Amino acid sequence: MKTSFYTETELKGLGLKHFGKNVLISRKASIYQASKISIGNNVRIDDFCILSGLINFGNNIHLASYSALFGGSKGIYIGDFANISSRVCIYALSDDYSGDTMTNPTIPDIYKNIESISVNIEKHVIIGSGCTVLPGVTLAEGTAIGAMSLCKESTEPWKIYAGIPIRCIKDRSKKLLDLEQNFNMNQN
Repeated sequence: MKTSFYTETELKGLGLKHFGKNVLISRKASIYQASKISIGNNVRIDDFCILSGLINFGNNIHLASYSALFGGSKGIYIGDFANISSRVCIYALSDDYSGDTMTNPTIPDIYKNIESISVNIEKHVIIGSGCTVLPGVTLAEGTAIGAMSLCKESTEPWKIYAGIPIRCIKDRSKKLLDLEQNFNMNQN
């Protein structure tokens, strides 16, 4: 009987650059350029997610259903204990919208101007449902992003942001660091 997630043997067959222990990837997820994707330990990727390009997952990460990560050549880097809620889109690349060039993947690169800048999602970041993160953004350690927000600028650590575009609305508790320490001690 097949489960909803790939077996370890099937994960090996996907051609991922690396994957750790206890990795759960839905059979309904779409993976492109698997050889550029590294996944740490205790990572869960739910139904209907899209992974494309250079992506590095740390440990203890959840990517909820219908989310899409477009790493391109510069990459998306996701730190430990990050949580990406459903319907989140993260882009490390973008077409030129000025009208000076053509756009879309059916057009040869010579006619396009694709901007590619890495995205960094640091440790203990939580991104609410329906958010969009644009190229070049760093979501600093402990950042929380409210649902339906647009992240086009980087954040400061341990703050809560929301809005279109995001703005800081208050500080976030650092109690997570104590919980992390306790969690790590109990894992050994």
